[in-house]
Amino acid sequence: MTKLFSSAFIRFIIVGVINTVNYYIMYLLLLNIAPYMVSHVSAFLWSFICSYYLNCYFVYHVKPKISTFLKFPLTQIINMGLQTVLLMLFVKMRLDERLAPFPALIITVPVTYLIAKYIFVEGEYEK
Repeated sequence: MTKLFSSAFIRFIIVGVINTVNYYIMYLLLLNIAPYMVSHVSAFLWSFICSYYLNCYFVYHVKPKISTFLKFPLTQIINMGLQTVLLMLFVKMRLDERLAPFPALIITVPVTYLIAKYIFVEGEYEK
């Protein structure tokens, strides 16, 4: 468990914060020239691409590759699915729906980190 909370994990969290801020700034900027849904999708794609490169260079110290770029969306799909299930579970357990995302995040962030680590580092050694 202590290996999970390594400096790479801390860098992963920092990238997550940067990515969230990046998304929101881009979303607000695009709202000036586009409808909200176009702004959202565009900002999400922009932040997703930035997140990929930040994870490569800052978190895992690997060169970007088309193979990892194509696998990277798996981290988001699994994250979103697990967050959704946990959110429903915590609300069903009578946790306030305004607070329920937080324990879900405590669980999903390490899971997402391990999946991303596998994609960027460990999965590449198997080839």
